[in-house]
Amino acid sequence: MRAVGYQLRAGLGEVGYLVDLELPDPSPAPVDLLVAPEAIAVNPVDLKVRGRDLPPAGQWRLLGWDAVGRVVGLGQAVSGFAPGDRVWYAGALQRPGCNAELQLVDHRLAARAPRSLEALEAAALPLTAITAWELLFERFRLPAGTDAGAGETLLVLGGAGGVGSMLVQLARRLTGFTVVATASRPESRAWAEELGAHHVIDHSLPLGPQLEALGVAPVSRAASLSHSGEHFAGLVELLAPQGALALIDDPPAEAINVLALKRKSLALHWEFMFTRSLFGTADLAEQGRLLARVAELVDRGVLRSTVSSRLGTLTAANLERAHAQLASGHSTGKLVLSGFG
Repeated sequence: MRAVGYQLRAGLGEVGYLVDLELPDPSPAPVDLLVAPEAIAVNPVDLKVRGRDLPPAGQWRLLGWDAVGRVVGLGQAVSGFAPGDRVWYAGALQRPGCNAELQLVDHRLAARAPRSLEALEAAALPLTAITAWELLFERFRLPAGTDAGAGETLLVLGGAGGVGSMLVQLARRLTGFTVVATASRPESRAWAEELGAHHVIDHSLPLGPQLEALGVAPVSRAASLSHSGEHFAGLVELLAPQGALALIDDPPAEAINVLALKRKSLALHWEFMFTRSLFGTADLAEQGRLLARVAELVDRGVLRSTVSSRLGTLTAANLERAHAQLASGHSTGKLVLSGFG
């Protein structure tokens, strides 16, 4: 099969580390789907892995954890899927990614893709939809419904990025929160507003005065999706007593002062969508069910794709271009590429 992979670590500014490859076709284990990806998306986790993980000597590491494609093979223990099904998934961090002509994925992590979206539109959603859903409804322990959070404010720091784009939509459509997103550029502000944020404020300025000027209810939940180390102290200051803060990025340990949470009895949550697949938890299939629910909401017009840039077919050169654009910190929504066809 054709694939794009690497053998050497690469920093954000480096090029030439990705290589167009020919590799043996993978064979499904009993619980696996063998999928031919039609489209893939890039995520910050791709950049983290490429700068951190090396494959065993002589082998290749394949990135990519967002895909939509057709099932072309099944393991003997798979149920609920058949060859030809169009599926979407974010896969597992410890397995080869979707930057390939064929990929194996545990069927419990997959669901049928939305019928109303083309492949590039659908590929933008799985990882960020899982992350945003788990953060909102599992980490914050909120029920889905317009009564949840009614009369309260949810602050989404980094509301125009990939996860923020889904979190703003889910919170606006499925809860009663007043949703305040942050963005610093005119295009990212417009993007967050288009996705449903009630208000957008500038995270390059102090957040407290901007929230006071809006006259919204106190912030009972805050989701910090990027640069959490820079904003941690300010978020603790503005959160209402007995509120909750959720993080998804990797701030410096010294920037996260958990003792600062005590006075207000604030809760701190970490969200990492690969936890279930990394540890093989008993509720592993919950991610497949979650994606099925998101697909239903997309097909009903409740949620929309967050594609912002289509960067051609899956080649080493195009994938490096996508990584560079993502690393710039100036992209909104999601960057996607077509598969090998």
